[in-house]
Amino acid sequence: MTDKIRVGIIGANANYGWSKRAHLPALLGMDDFELTAVCTSRPETAEESKAFYGAKLAFHDYTEMANHPDVDLVVVSVSVPAHHGMVTAGLNAGKHVFCEWPLGANTDEAVELTSLAHDKGVRTLIGLQARAAPDCCASGNSWRKATWARCFPAT
Repeated sequence: MTDKIRVGIIGANANYGWSKRAHLPALLGMDDFELTAVCTSRPETAEESKAFYGAKLAFHDYTEMANHPDVDLVVVSVSVPAHHGMVTAGLNAGKHVFCEWPLGANTDEAVELTSLAHDKGVRTLIGLQARAAPDCCASGNSWRKATWARCFPAT
């Protein structure tokens, strides 16, 4: 592993999506991370995203990207129904995985993925990008005062 964490991001479309608005600008601005690979659903958009973001590698198969030796961290930034398969691919490749919330489409998927991460000795991290947005914070004053029974970390 290099000094920087080499990131492969699934859903790195150059034209639209959550990764374009949130994940990629943040990653590109952080010194400890290097955007190594992008993955979209089609070869032509993967190549377009590679050029647009300056990544070294382009993939249209997320399993291939997750298994690439130059990827240390897999980021999943796609719609929820695809999370399970993509997170599973990253974990099975022995990579840490950052997934936009929620980890799975339901509790069973989340528990399964948490268990797989534990078995593989890697971690999952769930992104809650909007939790610090001013409109969410302003509307959240009432629930901030609530007492939560228990919090469960993903891994």
